[in-house]
This record gives sequence, structure tokens and C-alpha cells, in this order.
Amino acid sequence: MPQNEYIERATKLHGRRLDTEERARKKTAREGHKQSENAQNLRGLRAKLYAKERHSQKIQLRKTIKQHEERNVKGAAEARDLSNPVPAYLLDRANPTTAKALSSQIKNKRAEKAARFSVPIPKVKGISEEELFKVVKTGAKVHKKGWKRVVTKPTFVGPDFTRRPVKYERFIRPMGLRYKKANVTHPTLNVTVQLPILGVKKNPNNPLYTQLGVLSKGTIIEVNVSDLGIVTASGKIAWGRYAQVTNNPENDGCLNAVLLI
Repeated sequence: MPQNEYIERATKLHGRRLDTEERARKKTAREGHKQSENAQNLRGLRAKLYAKERHSQKIQLRKTIKQHEERNVKGAAEARDLSNPVPAYLLDRANPTTAKALSSQIKNKRAEKAARFSVPIPKVKGISEEELFKVVKTGAKVHKKGWKRVVTKPTFVGPDFTRRPVKYERFIRPMGLRYKKANVTHPTLNVTVQLPILGVKKNPNNPLYTQLGVLSKGTIIEVNVSDLGIVTASGKIAWGRYAQVTNNPENDGCLNAVLLI
């Protein structure tokens, strides 16, 4: 074996790590973050060269995707040109033409997948951090430090939530703006029931808002639907279901949501 192939030799002698595939997958997944960081931070000639390289890569990627999407679908024969007459014994023959298009089966699958994740309110107005957070000045005599924030929107915290010590608490969620229940409407039965909230799944404005449990319009929450008697495919009573907030709780004083089925 050549001297420079020591890695291959070590692999043959001792094998690979048990998590080699997982580490390789994670490394591949991080490449997008690295490309995004370079695109934002590079300046000058390096930025131009990097943009040119990424441009060529994207063009090649689009070509590859287009080749994969194109299918050889047999379609109806095109209208014959009357200037070139066809013999009578060939008129009844169907000459299928090869058309490059997506098959109807793939289109239907994509439509079903899109419908599965559709929500009543697909787009919402963004909430800036200046609007959501209020700066609290801290300090013994001269209030100079402004690292604390008070959340000015309704939030949800779990039943076993315990506040951190005042000295280490960065985000303060007031007790008066905490919600525990939501008025959930079943879209098929047209029935509205007040159900306890189990958690905040996703806030479309910001991942930080999701972590803090901010309840704004368009937020996906998880509610306890055991009282509704919804049964799963296996015959068990469903416990938690997702619902989307449809109103502005800070204006109405209550939380309205639509169940996602």
C-alpha cells in the first residue's frame, strides 16, 4: 500500500466509528449554513468570486432538478400536417409522442402533501422585537444596564413553570398576560369548545417567540381534545391536536383558534 493512504489502511485494520454515517450526514446538513454565512460576510473580490461560483452551482442544480422532474409520458398524437398526407393503412395507428412533463401521479401526490400542511391563516403580519419586548433598566443606584426584557404580548407557560431567580431572569412574562385555555372551533362540526393549552408548537414570526410561548395571530398551538371524543385510526381517544390562533389575543382578551384536521 502506498505511504500516503494511511487513512484507508487504518479503516481496513480498525474499522470506522459507529456514528460515521451520522457525522457525515450532519456535516452535509451544515454546508448550507456555511454557504449562507459566507454569502453574508464576504466582502470585495472574494464576495464576487464566491457569488459567481454559487451562481454556476445553482444553474447546474436547476438543470439537474429539471432532468429529474422530466418524465417520458406518452401523450396524444399531434395534429397531422395536411401538406404531408399519410397512407390509409396508417391512419388508425396511434403514434404516441414523447412529451416531457410531470406525470399526473406526481402532481397529485404533491397536491395532497401541500393540503396536509395547509392552515387557515397562511400569512400573518410580522411582529418586531421592539413591539414585543419592553426594556427594563436594572442597577442599584444608577439604572444603566438594560439587558432585561418584559414580554408585552400574551404568552403560555406550562403548569410546572418556575421563574428563574430575579438576578438571572432575562425575559419576564407577566402573570396577567398568561393564557391557559383557548376557544377552539371544530371546522367540521362547527362547535366551539374551551380547551386547555398543552404547548406552543410554532410561532411564524420568530423561533425565539416560539421558545417564549408568545401567542400571536397565526401561532400553532397544541390543545387537549380528549373531551371532544376524537378517535384515532387505531381506535384510541386522541389526546393532543394542533390548532391555529385566529385572533389578536392582546386586543380581544381571549384566545380563539381553529382545530387543524
